[in-house]
Amino acid sequence: MHNHTLAPDTPFAAGNARFGTAADDAMNAWQQAFAARGARCAADAVGEFAVALALPGGGTYLAVDRFAVHSLCYAVHDGRLHFATRADELARLLGIQEIDPQAIFNYLFHHCIPSPRTIYAGIYRLPPAHYALFENGQLTVAPYWTARFDELRNPSFDELRDEFRGILRTAVKDRLAADGQTACFLSGGTDSSTVCGLLGEATGKPAASYSIGFEAEGYDEMAYARIAAKAYGADHHEYYVTPADLVKAIPDVAAHYDQPFGNSSAVPAFYCASKARADGYTRMLAGDGGDELFGGNTRYAKERVFHVYTQIPSPLRAGVLHPLFMNPVTGNIPLLKKGTSYIRQARVPMPDRMQSYNLLDRLGMAEVLTPAFLAAVDTQGPREHQRATWAAGPHEASLVNQMLAFDWRYTLAENDLPKVVGTTALAGVDVSFPLLDTRLLDFSLKLPTRYKLKGLKLRWFFKEALRGFLPDEILTKKKHGFGLPFGPWAVKDAALNALATESLRGIVARGIVRADFVDSLLTQRLKEHAGYYGEMVWILMMLEQWLRRHAPNYRLG
Repeated sequence: MHNHTLAPDTPFAAGNARFGTAADDAMNAWQQAFAARGARCAADAVGEFAVALALPGGGTYLAVDRFAVHSLCYAVHDGRLHFATRADELARLLGIQEIDPQAIFNYLFHHCIPSPRTIYAGIYRLPPAHYALFENGQLTVAPYWTARFDELRNPSFDELRDEFRGILRTAVKDRLAADGQTACFLSGGTDSSTVCGLLGEATGKPAASYSIGFEAEGYDEMAYARIAAKAYGADHHEYYVTPADLVKAIPDVAAHYDQPFGNSSAVPAFYCASKARADGYTRMLAGDGGDELFGGNTRYAKERVFHVYTQIPSPLRAGVLHPLFMNPVTGNIPLLKKGTSYIRQARVPMPDRMQSYNLLDRLGMAEVLTPAFLAAVDTQGPREHQRATWAAGPHEASLVNQMLAFDWRYTLAENDLPKVVGTTALAGVDVSFPLLDTRLLDFSLKLPTRYKLKGLKLRWFFKEALRGFLPDEILTKKKHGFGLPFGPWAVKDAALNALATESLRGIVARGIVRADFVDSLLTQRLKEHAGYYGEMVWILMMLEQWLRRHAPNYRLG
């Protein structure tokens, strides 16, 4: 039930959550769990879920799963806790129309609006692994689960490999649609290829796989999807998205979300799911999560290199490295420039260092945003949000594991999962994530850090454990996924350029973005570096398209 919109203020239990004790139905299981364990009962649930319970004493209990695959929004209004699966539905119920400027700024910074804030003033989204309890007029929102890494000291690779493969098989089998109509996304990466192969095993027939391609150099990864499909004998389907497809889908995809959402691979994911739905499939399995559980993102290796600097004794840093590299003279010598750049970045504390290349920062906030808009927001808000999340993380864990837990919040729960859940819902397809199975999460918590990042080798254990199951070409390929060549297309395609230009003029008229910045972005910068500046064009366009459908009269002030 990932994709169903439920009536506001109606108690429900959505998802595939399971408890150790039997119950007649999902709601009964949750009621029993709450009676036995209270607000932290959600920690005992295994699976993807959202639950809203009416308590015997008149209170209300809400909870979402560890990755917020299912969403719940809430607001305290007239002495009651109101809730809904979508922020826009709750806003309509309560008659709330006020748009929060800070949420818009957070969107421009993150390309999404991290919970608990939503685009609507006074309406909040329950963060992943959190509950909300409303009793006697008092609201408590708190985590029911936090990551604890308990690394094995003397692991047996063979035993872990067998356990890992067993969990994977069970996770896929448990997520098959009741009507047998289950398909899968297939990008040709490690995760989606794993799910494709296991889906075929679980059903005993060729897995129905769906892939998206682009006729654009450097963006198309269809060759790897074909390698995986051939290896597993999949019933493979391909669709090449065109600029015309973008023009057609962008307004509807943008408006479908309950608040602005800027992940550009949402449109390709929508076409992928739409093709599966047209072929009669009611559920798709997605491969999201493998990188974030098992150490597959390149920044994990990059940050490990920076972390070396922090281990150098302070006197050596201050007495030798800083005088050599951190001065105006040597800082401009070509042979020493890289060292200067390295030290400058390494001195930035975590998690701020992971935002070193933030697009809004790089372009300059005062160059992009109007003075009136900047005056209405806290420009440090997004960083403070991330610092608080990092500070609440697993301090006893290794740097790699701290980054993994951080990414469960920002990369998965706030970005990648809403992308897939939202676009499959628009296509009319249910979706589930085998690689985020609770049992697999628990398994990842005990893996030694060196099994995730071995030296600078990403997701070492995952790949070695599946060697012989995954094609060698997939094991050695670089990570890509459904990257969208929006920037190059926006330069070359007249209709797409017109949609982007008109959308950005709309954002200027709302008083958010400077007119001179938009002029330079569209007439100069986009042509000079389409891939880089196309990202800013995209997030501004999707913001405007969402506002047109949900808040057409919004103007700053």
